Amino acid sequence: MVRAAPGYYVPPVVVPTDPGRERYDGNEISPVKLVSAEPVSTFSVDVDTGAYANARRFLTQGTLPPRDAVRTEEMINYFRYYYAAPETRAVPFNVTTDVARTPWNENTRLLRIGLRGYDLPRKDRPPANLVFLLDVSGSMNSADKLPLVKTALSRLAGELSQKDRVSVVVYAGAAGLVLEPTNDTRKIRDALNRLEAGGSTAGGAGLKLAYQIARDNRIEGGVNRVILATDGDFNVGVTDSKALIEMIEKERDSGITLTALGFGTGNYNEAMMEQVANHGNGNYAYIDSALEAEKVLSAEMQSTLFTIAKAVKIQVEFNPAQVKAYRLLGY
Repeated sequence: MVRAAPGYYVPPVVVPTDPGRERYDGNEISPVKLVSAEPVSTFSVDVDTGAYANARRFLTQGTLPPRDAVRTEEMINYFRYYYAAPETRAVPFNVTTDVARTPWNENTRLLRIGLRGYDLPRKDRPPANLVFLLDVSGSMNSADKLPLVKTALSRLAGELSQKDRVSVVVYAGAAGLVLEPTNDTRKIRDALNRLEAGGSTAGGAGLKLAYQIARDNRIEGGVNRVILATDGDFNVGVTDSKALIEMIEKERDSGITLTALGFGTGNYNEAMMEQVANHGNGNYAYIDSALEAEKVLSAEMQSTLFTIAKAVKIQVEFNPAQVKAYRLLGY
C-alpha cells in the first residue's frame, strides 16, 4: 500500500483498456539520442488530432485508452497556440521556439518548436471540389456514428461559398452517388438527412467511386478533396491495407487529397483512418460530439482544407557543445 504525504493524492493503478475489436497502431516514443552521434532530428509537420479526442472518449467513460491509441504528437497538436502568423504568402511559415525546465527532471529542458502557416484570407482562397464519402453500413447505425456524421457535414456545408461544389457518395454493400455536384446548401443537407445505415462495408468500392467523381469534377487550381466519414471498418472489396494505400497515393499524386473523419466505438479502426489520411496528404480527426464537429469542420476546416505546402519536413540540429542528448516527444 502506498501512503501519500499530507496534501498529496496518489491515484490508483489502472490498467489500460483492452481494445477488443477496435484497432490501433501506436508507435513507441522515439528513444534518447546522443548529439555526438545523431545531431540532427528530422520530423514531419503534418497535423492530426484524432488521438486526443479518442482518448478523451475513453476517459469520459471512466477507463484508460488502450496504450496504442495514445500518440504524443496528437495530444500536443490538438490545441491552438496562437503563434505569430506570417504576413504574406512569400514566407509561408513562422517558427517560434521556447525552452522550459522539465517539471519531472531539473537537469533536462523541454524545447518547444511552434510552426504557424500563412492563413489564406477567405476572399483569396481557391474554389473547392469536395466529395463527401460516407459510410452508411450497418456498423454506423448508432447515435455516435451516422447521425453525428450528418450533423458534422451539415456544418461544413454551411461554411462553403458559391464557387465551391459538393458531391455525396455513400457505401454499404455497394457504392453509389446520391448527390451530384452542387453548391446549394439546402440540397446538401437534404441529401445528408435522407441517409440511413444498413448492410456490409464496401469501403474500397466507395473510395474508387469518390475519386472518380472528384476527377470528373476537378477544379484546376482549386482544392480537390475526398472527405471520408466512417468508423474505419472496411470488410468488403479492397480491404488489403497495401492496396488501399497504393490507390490513395496514386490519386494524391494527381492532386486529389483525402481527409479522414473517424466516428463511433466498438469496432473503430483508427489504424486504418490514420494511414489513409497520411498517405492522402490530408488530415485525420476523431469526432465524438457535436462540439468536436464544430471545432474540426467549422473553426479549423479553413486551415486544414487549403494547402500552402506539401510533404514538408523540419530538421533541428543540436550543438554538441551545449546539448548532450535529446528525445523527440512529438511533432
